[in-house]
Amino acid sequence: MSASKYLKARQRTVYLLDKCLNMKQIKQSQSHLTVSGTLLDPYASGKIIAFCASSPHLGDVSHAYRLFLSLQFRTTFIWNTMIRCFAERNEPVQAIALYKKMLESDFLPNNYTFSFVLRACADTSDLFLGLGCHAQVIRLGWESYDFVLNGLIHLYATCNCMNPARKLFDMSDNRDVITWTSLINGYVKSGEVLIARHLFDQMPVKNVVSWSAMITGYVQIELFEGALELFNNMQSSGFRPNHAGIVGALTACAFLGALDQGRWIHAYVDRNGMELDRVLGTALIDMYAKCGCIETARSVFDSMPDRDVFAFTSLISGLANHGQSACAIELFMRMQHEGVVPNEVTFICVLSACSRMGLVGQGLRIFNSMHEIYGIEPGVQHYGCLVDLLGRAGMLEAAKKVVLDMPFAPDNYVLGALLNACRVHGDVELGKEIVQSLMEQRLDHGGVHVLLSNIYASTDQWDGVENVRKGMADKKVRKVPGCSLIEVDGAISEFVSGERSHMLMEEILLLLFGIEKHLKSLCSIDDDYYLVFWLLVELAGIASMCIYICNLRANKLKQIDYPFKLITAYGSLHCNHSVARSSWNSTCEACLCWVSS
Repeated sequence: MSASKYLKARQRTVYLLDKCLNMKQIKQSQSHLTVSGTLLDPYASGKIIAFCASSPHLGDVSHAYRLFLSLQFRTTFIWNTMIRCFAERNEPVQAIALYKKMLESDFLPNNYTFSFVLRACADTSDLFLGLGCHAQVIRLGWESYDFVLNGLIHLYATCNCMNPARKLFDMSDNRDVITWTSLINGYVKSGEVLIARHLFDQMPVKNVVSWSAMITGYVQIELFEGALELFNNMQSSGFRPNHAGIVGALTACAFLGALDQGRWIHAYVDRNGMELDRVLGTALIDMYAKCGCIETARSVFDSMPDRDVFAFTSLISGLANHGQSACAIELFMRMQHEGVVPNEVTFICVLSACSRMGLVGQGLRIFNSMHEIYGIEPGVQHYGCLVDLLGRAGMLEAAKKVVLDMPFAPDNYVLGALLNACRVHGDVELGKEIVQSLMEQRLDHGGVHVLLSNIYASTDQWDGVENVRKGMADKKVRKVPGCSLIEVDGAISEFVSGERSHMLMEEILLLLFGIEKHLKSLCSIDDDYYLVFWLLVELAGIASMCIYICNLRANKLKQIDYPFKLITAYGSLHCNHSVARSSWNSTCEACLCWVSS
């Protein structure tokens, strides 16, 4: 449109617009422009829109948009300002809609337009529109501009199209930290973490986003020790952890049981005044719950200003795993009362809690409510929980009926729950039937055969035990060895059953022989009761109890390298250290735990 069709604003008025500090002053200047008939001047109105749309705390986006819609004469700058506003406010659909209207209005997009629109395409994973934008970028000659190229790389990486993203990266002559980080993020999200790490190591300059991307990637492929190593290296390099890096490190701490580092991260969050949002709060709850500090997990939950289904589910799971099933069910009821809709994982956790408490009636009502109230179709794990609930209560026929009536074929999770119920209640015939079904599905791993052997043993059918063990030997079926972890002063050591490669193994075994000798002197070899052996250790001035619970039957006493016993001895060797904690994956009746006084 020609400038002669509207009155131009006076220079002094435009100057005053640049000096406005708040919406009140902006509206006063706008009123002056309206009275003088110069509001249609796109230069003056563009400044008003830019202030309203770009000032995060002082502006007013709705006011900017209303003025934008009322304008007869717009410029590319005004279009870009509004598109950028919606793209940065996480309203990508609105940004894309404005871009399409811009094209319909015969305005040509420039390099700034594409940088905002490509971001909106990435946020919506709209690859089709992104391809169209890429074609326009090439046609209009904007492909060589850094922020346009970065936007294209980010788009393709977000949409898991790594080949075109890598080609654009390779053709770039001026790669900045954003270019590198976009590609690294793409490889991380697509699961190609080793390629991402190779690029990360080549980066000439790193930033906190690239560090956090690598931490997230390592957590994604369950390289938790590597994730914590990266987290520590990031700080050693002078970078302050951001939200994503902290959440990734907390997830690694949760899986490793690294309570010391998790507590340090929590203190860092508090010390720096970081907002305890839903994601960060849930990560802290999960970390404390998995590290055995369920009361601290509850405290974090209570301190969260806003709790969603993930926060509730994390704490429900933690309570159930810590033997507080009644509290888990109570929290589930509170969750419903507060209007938070449970998801599939929530139901798995609460059904497990009902199973442990033997609440058959309530468990059945909760299972039925999944479809009837929340419209969630039960999956195989939900049926597994239901089978476990009925099986533990001795209702084997009802559990078997659930398996037969399932809308899909039962997997090893469901059949394993029923098989375990057969072991508890000594139903040999049903156990044999289940093992046969598992064998047909080629799901008969070592644990299945061990369970069948235990079923025979529980009914004194020793010939059956011998046949199962012989069959395992013939088929070369091996039980997954148990392992235990112990943390001493933040350093984690792992012990696997039968593995003796630890540098202190000789000292550990010598100490274990002494413990075993002492246990035998207190109780006879044939004693079937459990002995609780208390070792008082001094941990940096804090008295703690090491509770060593050991089954004294002869066959257990022969397993001198059992992981529980190994971490007990290892912890005792380091009794002068400040922290010793342990965790394990074994299902044996023996157990080891540390209890702070």
